[in-house]
Amino acid sequence: MPFDRLTKFAVRAISEGLRKESDKIRCTCVYPGVVTSELANTISDSVARERMHSYRKIAIEPAAIGRAIQFAIERPQDVDVNEIVVRPLATQV
Repeated sequence: MPFDRLTKFAVRAISEGLRKESDKIRCTCVYPGVVTSELANTISDSVARERMHSYRKIAIEPAAIGRAIQFAIERPQDVDVNEIVVRPLATQV
């Protein structure tokens, strides 16, 4: 299993374990899609940098991820939002 998928599985497993251990802990896994960042500016390979810039043309702003997290936090105390997948509305430019 690739490392990134293994890491995501570990986060899910730990989160589910927390949910089962206590009814006093709310745990939400947030899976963001393409998010605007400075990552492409740090790539030294010009071809890879241009591909990243192209890929990120549909990126959403970090504030959108923040609003999704705020949504989960603001649910009633007896409600647990297990997972949120946040993706850009656009799929291509």
